[in-house]
Amino acid sequence: MSRRLTDRGEERRRQLLAYATARFAEHGYHPTSVADIVNGLGVGKGVFYWYFDNKEELFRSILREAQLDLRRRQRDALAGAPDPLSRIAAGIRASVRWSAEHHELFTLVAFAATDDRFSGLVRRGQEVAVADAMRHVTDAIEQGLIPDRNPLELTRAMFGVTSELTRHFLHQEPEAAVSVDEIAETAAQFCLGGLLGPDARGAGDQPVASSSRS
Repeated sequence: MSRRLTDRGEERRRQLLAYATARFAEHGYHPTSVADIVNGLGVGKGVFYWYFDNKEELFRSILREAQLDLRRRQRDALAGAPDPLSRIAAGIRASVRWSAEHHELFTLVAFAATDDRFSGLVRRGQEVAVADAMRHVTDAIEQGLIPDRNPLELTRAMFGVTSELTRHFLHQEPEAAVSVDEIAETAAQFCLGGLLGPDARGAGDQPVASSSRS
């Protein structure tokens, strides 16, 4: 459904998305009904159906908004980066930090990837993210900054490392007491090491801030 919304309408839509995100993450997609969402938010069903045709459309909107928000965070992080390797490292750090701030969305994306109704949307979002990152890998190869290898394989490898570190330390084992900045830096430097081999030291370096987990 596509409607032209006033500022107030946009705010109400954001409220629905935010509340539904928390409700789905806590109780699951299937057990959560439209009635649960509107009752919890204190609005009528008519308000819900003004913005969304059904629960499935609402959930798809949550996934799309999450993908767009992550891309905005990465774009902002890359601004001003002087070379492809710095952009790669900045994008990895931004992805880890964004994920740490959005545990509920991580939970929903993990579910969506296993459900036939939503897995295609998740997969398309991942393909866009890979294509974005692969441009920087290709630039680095063309500029002679890294060895000439298959850019798609390199990009997929970086995504695998970053995803696994993020999933394990920030979402499955948060009691490990590893800071978000430490995970972000480990992911960035490990991936740069894989791209550069023995020339990795110093590439894309950025001092690790002393901060606790968000």
